[in-house]
Amino acid sequence: MGAVQLTLGGISVLLGIVAWGMFIATIARFVRVIKLGQPDATRNGPFVPRMITLVKEFAAHTRMAKFRQVAPWHWLVMWGFLIGSLALFEAYGEVFVPTWGWPILEDWSLWSLLMELLGVGTVVGGVALAIIRQLNHPRRADRLSRFAGSNFKWAYFVEAVVIVEGIGIIGVRAGKAAMHVHETPTWAAFVSNPLSELLPSSAALVSVFAFIKLMSATVWLIVVARTMTMGIAWHRFSAFFNIYFKREADGGVALGAVKPMMSKGKVLDLEEADPDEDTFGVGAIEDFSWKGWLDFSTCTECGRCQSQCPAWNTGKPLSPKLLITQLRDHAYAKAPYLLAGGKRDMAGDEVGLSGDNMYAGIDVLAIAESQKALVGDDGGVIDPDVLWSCTSCGACVEQCPVDIEHVDHIVDMRRYQVMIESSFPTELNGMFKNLENKGNPWGQNAKDRLQWTEDLDFEVPVFDGDLGDAEYLFWVGCAGAFEDRAKKTTRAVAELLHIAGVKYTVLGSEESCTGDPARRAGNEFLFQMLAQQNVEVLNSVFEGRERKARKVVVTCAHCFNTLANEYPELGGQFDVVHHTQLLNRLVREKHLTPVAPVAEDVTYHDPCYLGRHNKVYDAPRELVGASGAQLREMPRHGDRSMCCGAGGARMWMEEKIGKRINVERVDEALGTAPSKIATGCPFCRVMLTDGVTSRQSDGLASEKVEVVDVAQLLLTAVKRKPEPALVASGAPSLDESDAELSAKPDVPTDEKPTGTPLPEGDD
Repeated sequence: MGAVQLTLGGISVLLGIVAWGMFIATIARFVRVIKLGQPDATRNGPFVPRMITLVKEFAAHTRMAKFRQVAPWHWLVMWGFLIGSLALFEAYGEVFVPTWGWPILEDWSLWSLLMELLGVGTVVGGVALAIIRQLNHPRRADRLSRFAGSNFKWAYFVEAVVIVEGIGIIGVRAGKAAMHVHETPTWAAFVSNPLSELLPSSAALVSVFAFIKLMSATVWLIVVARTMTMGIAWHRFSAFFNIYFKREADGGVALGAVKPMMSKGKVLDLEEADPDEDTFGVGAIEDFSWKGWLDFSTCTECGRCQSQCPAWNTGKPLSPKLLITQLRDHAYAKAPYLLAGGKRDMAGDEVGLSGDNMYAGIDVLAIAESQKALVGDDGGVIDPDVLWSCTSCGACVEQCPVDIEHVDHIVDMRRYQVMIESSFPTELNGMFKNLENKGNPWGQNAKDRLQWTEDLDFEVPVFDGDLGDAEYLFWVGCAGAFEDRAKKTTRAVAELLHIAGVKYTVLGSEESCTGDPARRAGNEFLFQMLAQQNVEVLNSVFEGRERKARKVVVTCAHCFNTLANEYPELGGQFDVVHHTQLLNRLVREKHLTPVAPVAEDVTYHDPCYLGRHNKVYDAPRELVGASGAQLREMPRHGDRSMCCGAGGARMWMEEKIGKRINVERVDEALGTAPSKIATGCPFCRVMLTDGVTSRQSDGLASEKVEVVDVAQLLLTAVKRKPEPALVASGAPSLDESDAELSAKPDVPTDEKPTGTPLPEGDD
């Protein structure tokens, strides 16, 4: 052990003690800070499925793989960090004794191969991630970069440490090979052995490489210990917990039902709630649950949520990423005040601390942060335009690789603004009043709920107190009953069920809004009122029927989601199917037989509350195919489909900032040169129709392009007589030759696509 080893080793140990001490102290502080959030016992178990989800998501990178070009490089870096930690601690021995290695393992060729792969993989992965970051730099125009707003200095620091660590691992191995220590076959040292031929046999060189490994890690430890908001570094630890404690124990993302309103760790019963004791939504950062604080701490600023957000992509101020990082920065800035016992009432007065010098010892910046409103246009942490731009489409939640629950947090903040502050967009006033007084957002009379049946040539059965032999209750929904365009879908579904011989009934005036727009807008009280009323009606309708026989078919994706996912919390257990699912089954079982193909080019828009929130992607597409239409997919489809702009109660709010979301989506649809744009939700149909009308008035869309429901396509194929030429030639009907019909010539109906260009290289 020479002077070089003693000097470098001594520096490594002394700085290591300081760095590890700081790091451990910061972790302890993390625990104290995150515990500032409200309790949430729903995250405690069950252990086995949560652990399976955790292992699957990090080991197989199932969520990271949604961006395929990034996943393999991040996977290499992740394993380099986890297993490479053994190489780091090995360096404490190597810096003093260059020939030292882990007993037993050092002479095992497979272990050597693993370390070689980790060293090379870390360097390659780190360089690849830096290149990807450069290729997607915010210098790109039109908000195309998912890294816009991310902290690049932190990112490059972390990536530099990753690369240096890998170089250190390979350097030490090459140095040892040059000294002919722990000789390893070339297949297990395919980089370090050839590299050793270029290096001198020097113990000091091995110590230098070991010192490089240690110093890169030491600097990293010191920097991150001093920067608790560096999510791009801290997610290496917090992501495991964030994934384990995700809302859905079965591994699903936090979509579908909105998280119930909670207070003090329990679901809040509005009938027994005490405004003086309970929290209604989130009005201050400390009102978020501890899982919310963990979410804020785990954000890596990768921007996947931002790249998929319809609000961000149309010039709105909302970026899910920036929303989370703003909450994170505010939380950690305010934490010293909260840890000292500080608390303010709704008027902003101090009620947690007392005395003549109650703020003694508290950072003045934390005191200043405590005086900020969580939501407000005058110095608030979150601007109201940010909060109310959200369509609750769930694209952010679907794409987040560390399972942050953006939509739940946004709805919780809206709840406080609506129920406590009475601060919300003025357009919602009318919608709330209509829901409360008329039971529907349009303010129509309940007696008019059956007007859609008037021009049908068959009788629609209406519930009269006895279901009889009806198999399904057809839940028409407010849009399906009152909105002229949506009525066409309702009539098409009713006619198809009639043709197929399906026994069903409708409620008529007994129906009321499911409460979806009220809940997504934050008016939990109104949602509960409507939902409990509907559950009582439905339970009386299905009285005496077992759970699996309580069948409901729905045309509205929002009604579908609410009835299926949110009513069970209120005692409403029903077997809910979307009309596309039921109709698809009827076609497969030959109860509906398309006889003449709809020989048109159709693009399909996935409704967010049917697709992302409930994973229904195939049934509508199969119906498009069954109708004989040629399906043309938009660039953003499936779980990356872009919202129409109607969700989150945005249907009743005017878009005053940026490009209209429905026009953006229509531009993308027109880029496929369709004759029809199909969807499976009345909200989507209204928004897309308005978008098409706008583009037609601009001269950017053919007058022949129309928006239809997939049920209308199927009805056309079922009812329309075959073309005479097909009959004369003896051509097979649609159900006899699906393959041949799907291969018909693909002729565009519009010559010039008008779709919006999408970012490249982010998939």
